[in-house]
Amino acid sequence: MSIPRLVIALVLAAAVTLGLFFLMQSLIQMGGSALTEPAQGSVLDFVRVKEEEMVEKKDRKPKKPPKPEEPPPQMEQPQMDSPTPNAEGGAGMNFSADVGGDMAISGGLALEGGDGEYLPIVKVAPVYPRRALQRGIEGYVIVEFTVGKQGSVKDPFVVEANPEGIFEQAAMEAALKFKYKPRVVNGEAAEVSGVQNRITFQIDG
Repeated sequence: MSIPRLVIALVLAAAVTLGLFFLMQSLIQMGGSALTEPAQGSVLDFVRVKEEEMVEKKDRKPKKPPKPEEPPPQMEQPQMDSPTPNAEGGAGMNFSADVGGDMAISGGLALEGGDGEYLPIVKVAPVYPRRALQRGIEGYVIVEFTVGKQGSVKDPFVVEANPEGIFEQAAMEAALKFKYKPRVVNGEAAEVSGVQNRITFQIDG
C-alpha cells in the first residue's frame, strides 16, 4: 500500500470516529434533557367536596301531660238495702226489694248488742221473680238462718211468706249472699242461730 492511501484512510477513519462521537454526544444530551425537563401541559386535580348535610333535629323529649283536674270526691257506695236491677223484669216497670233489718236472734239478744255482737256488713237485694213482676204481685218473706264464725249465712229457711210459693226461693238465695261481722265470745268467733230477716218485694208506681 502506498503512503498517500494510508494517510487518506486514517483521515477518513478519524473523521468517521469524530462524527460518531459528536452524534452520540448529542443523543446523550437530548436524552438527559428529556428526562429532566418537566412535562409540558397542565394537570387538573379533581377534589370531591362533601356536601353539607342538613340534619333536622327533632325534639324527642316527651311532652308533659296536662295537669289533671282535681278528681271528684269518691262517693261511698251503700252496701246494705240496695236493690239490684232485675234483668228478667218487664219493660217500663220499676220495682224494689227491701231486705230490711234483722228482727231477732235466739236467746233474746237484740241486733244492736254489746261490743261482741254480730253486725251486718253486706246485704244483697234479691232478684224480683219475673212471673210476679209481670203479674204485678207484691209480697214479703221472713227468712231465718245462722250466721257462721266467718260471718257467712248458712241453713236459711222460710218462716213466713205472703203470698206463698212465689218469693221464697229468691229470698233464700239473697240471704245466702249476706255478710256479717261474726259474734265474738271470750275472744273467739261464735255462731249465731235464729237470725231472722224480712225481705219485702214491691213494685214502684
